[in-house]
Amino acid sequence: MEPRVTAVLLAAGKGTRVGARQNKVYLAIAGRPLLSYALAPFIESPSIDQIVLVVGAGEEERAATLVAEAAKVVQIVHGGVRRQDSALIGVKAAEGRIVLIHDVARPFPSRALIDRVVEGACKHGACVPVIPAVDTLRHRDQDGFLLCRSIEREGLLQMQTPQGFERGLIYRCLEASDKTYTDDAGAVLAKGIPVWTVSGEPTNLKVTTEADLALAEAIASYMISGR
Repeated sequence: MEPRVTAVLLAAGKGTRVGARQNKVYLAIAGRPLLSYALAPFIESPSIDQIVLVVGAGEEERAATLVAEAAKVVQIVHGGVRRQDSALIGVKAAEGRIVLIHDVARPFPSRALIDRVVEGACKHGACVPVIPAVDTLRHRDQDGFLLCRSIEREGLLQMQTPQGFERGLIYRCLEASDKTYTDDAGAVLAKGIPVWTVSGEPTNLKVTTEADLALAEAIASYMISGR
């Protein structure tokens, strides 16, 4: 049977901002690699039929060892220079009609979140999880001083992953994009195509800095304790 939904997991990033000498997806959090946390809910979710893992150059064997018992992982492919290049490579390798693209740097997507995105992508063709911006936002000048006017927070949303799309749609948008986008929805919106939103989760944080890594460690320890 042809797979309905493929998850493309992007794990080709670096660990420079988090202070690591290796790709951060292999850093241990509460005794397990960050990659294993991000992978687990996609393996466990009945909404996901197969997984394509996109890794950095020379990391294929290391990644293969970590996912050796994960039957849903059908391909491990080498990523590109930019995030969107890696996403396109993963989408090309995917077989599902619906593709979910997820940053492995977000280790804690819940199964419920995955299900919401799959449902939204099936209904609308493009779907992303979002959370409302809660902090006060301001610009600063080139000298480092704050500008007086704050940015109106109402209606501002923070994007998360996984982001879900019809495979043909996201393939065309990524392949045709001549700009650099920080998420996949950006390439879709640039073509004038509407993107549906569903509720994201505060715990679905992105590990970018050392502080994020410490927070991820705390979340993982809490999850393991079963509290």
